[in-house]
Amino acid sequence: MTSDTKNKVLGAFLTLLGGACWGTSGSMGQYLFQNEGMDSRWLVPIRLGLAGVILAVYCLFRYKGEFFRPWKTSSDRIHLLIYGILGVSFCQFTYFLTIQLSSAGIGTIMQDLSPVMILIVTCFIAKRKPGMIEIVSIVLALAGVILITTHGDMQHMAVPISAIITGVICACGVTVYNMEPIVNRYPITVLQAWAFLMGGCLLALFFRPWNYGYIPTATGVFGIAFVVVIGNTFTFWDAMGFACIFAMITLISRN
Repeated sequence: MTSDTKNKVLGAFLTLLGGACWGTSGSMGQYLFQNEGMDSRWLVPIRLGLAGVILAVYCLFRYKGEFFRPWKTSSDRIHLLIYGILGVSFCQFTYFLTIQLSSAGIGTIMQDLSPVMILIVTCFIAKRKPGMIEIVSIVLALAGVILITTHGDMQHMAVPISAIITGVICACGVTVYNMEPIVNRYPITVLQAWAFLMGGCLLALFFRPWNYGYIPTATGVFGIAFVVVIGNTFTFWDAMGFACIFAMITLISRN
């Protein structure tokens, strides 16, 4: 097996593993909302904050001075803020809000509109028309979302409008952080650590989860640990998770 083939196999495996981590995290989030009485405005700031601390500690040992380098130039600071707040934080919060308003399946499906958005933005920037395969992919993706949200009846919505709106916003967030140029200049784990820290602090200040008076049960604590460690920390660890998806696309597109 050649090194290129090994990279493809590894990329495929990590893509599946990262997707599995993200998907099970969404299902756990749905359980916490429906059975533990949690609220996304309470859960997400805690989730991002804890994951940010874990990744920050890891990055301080793994990358040392590299961890603070994104803040050293004004250009990188602006890109990091866009990446962390408009991209990752919006995506994380609206993903769990969509789940709370509908289900984990709907949240994941709506989020997966992001490749369509990325394709459209890419064609616009490159000033080219999408190819036939790309057009078919866009049509199929949109048709799938329409069928799922309407169950084939265009006069009635099977999914709350609010969930559709937050799901589209989530997909926009994914598009922003995957197309942000800063992802090509720093390790993805460093960027995710800062994004989680910024998102956790910003959302905590905005939603003030300490005012909710909610105390999780033992099962709730386990669920929080699960969405933090499996859904955030492990999914975005180095080349894990979504980073692997785009690494895999890059490897394939070279042939």
